[in-house]
This record gives sequence, structure tokens and C-alpha cells, in this order.
Amino acid sequence: MRTHKPPCVFEPHSIMMSKVHEQSDIIEHAPIETWFGVGGGADRLAKPASVEALHACLAGHGPVRVLGDGANLLVDDAGVDGLVIDLDTPAFTGVEIDARSGRVVAGAGVRLPALINATIRAGLAGLEVLAGIPASVGGAVVMNAGGKFGEIADTVAAVEGMDRSGDPVRLGRDQIDYGYRRSGLGDLIITSVEFALTPDDPAAVRDRLKSCMAYKKNTQPLADHSAGCCFKNPTLATDIDAVGVKGMRISAGLLLDRAGCKGLAVGGASVSTAHANFIVTQPGATARDVIRLMELAASRVLDRYGVALEREVVVWERTR
Repeated sequence: MRTHKPPCVFEPHSIMMSKVHEQSDIIEHAPIETWFGVGGGADRLAKPASVEALHACLAGHGPVRVLGDGANLLVDDAGVDGLVIDLDTPAFTGVEIDARSGRVVAGAGVRLPALINATIRAGLAGLEVLAGIPASVGGAVVMNAGGKFGEIADTVAAVEGMDRSGDPVRLGRDQIDYGYRRSGLGDLIITSVEFALTPDDPAAVRDRLKSCMAYKKNTQPLADHSAGCCFKNPTLATDIDAVGVKGMRISAGLLLDRAGCKGLAVGGASVSTAHANFIVTQPGATARDVIRLMELAASRVLDRYGVALEREVVVWERTR
């Protein structure tokens, strides 16, 4: 499994700083690193050093986007306007673990793999099923990250953050509209997440993590530049012979494979030959290559099966 994002190809033509708060600066023309290793940057990017600084960032900056680990993100080559907020600062990367009760509180900017390892060392089970998902905690909670072995919603007890007006928000698990790869939290800026985990033998939890990783290493191109699964697994609206019956959620990778998408390429982007729901990039690839390839692959599935695939990868583009 890769532990570091590839270098972003966006080259800022200038780096300028302007104060928006005594604890937060705005970086103009800032690169955005993603796991695809391609794409544009942010006209303006802020790394708030406190909740107060985050609040100040929300005033008068146009569209606001929150950057996680860049693991499920593609930024258009032209970059994005508005303000991009990066919570990878000490104020939002703290972790509190109570091994006896299983209560864990993590800042939204904490990297999920690091949190998983910390909870395993504490003998807490629940997050190890998310092994191999390179997200930030906030990003994982908003998209309800998961896979074959479980999803993060299974362990979330509460989230804290603020709405786009800067008003504080706390939601318990029963107030979150979780579903497959959705949470209903997209309009909030998550600052911390409380998890309810289960005390367990650390060795047993680590063995489960190793099992999850072994499965992924055998079925996914973990060493390549990609953003994981490009499309959500669809629910069939009608019966499809040799695929599934109406109401069944099936593998998008299966449909893409049977539609002949493995190895399909546009420019420097190609559909992985290891897993058809992964698009990988080579040196010289652009974000537009990836977008066009996603469109081409989805059209093949639609033409063959009548199934409209929905992107799991988030694409950021200019609003003007």
C-alpha cells in the first residue's frame, strides 16, 4: 500500500500570503495534492490554526471546499475558485482514546490509517475493517467510506463541526442520514468525530487488519496512482441476465469489466487491468484524461447494461 501521495503536477506561478485572521493565512495559487497525482490547484487555500480561524475563513470568500487527504478527489486542470480549507493543522489533528470504554475522539484532519493503527494498539476493534482506505477522518465520515468488510458509519457516535455560516453543530449518530457512500453531511464542515469502538485483543484486531489488506493487495492496484474506486456500486433497476436481479446492489467493477473497460485508455489515464473500477495515471496524464476516461467507461456500461454509474470520485471544477 502506498503511504504517500504522488507529487501534484500543479505548479503555482506565485505564492502570496494574506491575513484573514491572526491564526490563519491564505495561500494564493496553491497546489492541491491528490492520489491521482494530476490536476490543478486552488486560487486560495487556508490552513486555519483554530476553530476561531476556521470560522473567520467562512466570511466573504465565495465557494468553500474542504480538502481531506485527496484520496477520493480529482481537481480539474484549470483549478478551482473560491476558498479551499485544509484542516491538516494541530487544532484538527488531535486524538483522544479511552481504551476501557472504547470512546475515541479524532480531529477531522487526522489520517484514517494513522487512527486505525492507534486504535489497534489500544486494543479497540471497529476501524480495522477500513484498512487500506487513505482518507482523512473528516472526509471518510462525510462520504461514509467503506468496502467489502464494513463502513465507517458502523462506528460513528457523533460529529462536531460548523455549518457554512460558521454556526456550531453537533449531531449524534441517529441524526446522521447514513447510507451507502453518503451521509448527508456535505453542507457541514466537520471538525471532530467521536467513535464508539469495542475493546478487544490487539493481536486479534491486527490479524483482521492484515486479512483486509491481503485481500486488497490481491484485488486492487494499490501501488499505482489512483483514487480508489471511481464509481459507486449500483442497485439494479431491472433484472439483468448473468448479473443480478432488480433491487440487488452489484459491483461496478464487474459491469465495467464485462463491458470491456479493462485497459481502456485516454491520454495518460487508463482503466486498471487488475480492477476495472480503478483508473490509474501515468506521467504526463491530465485531469481531463481521467474525466474523459470516466465518461467513456460509464457510457460503455450504459450502452451494454442500461445502468447509469454514479461517480464515487469527487471532481472539483471552477464555478465561474
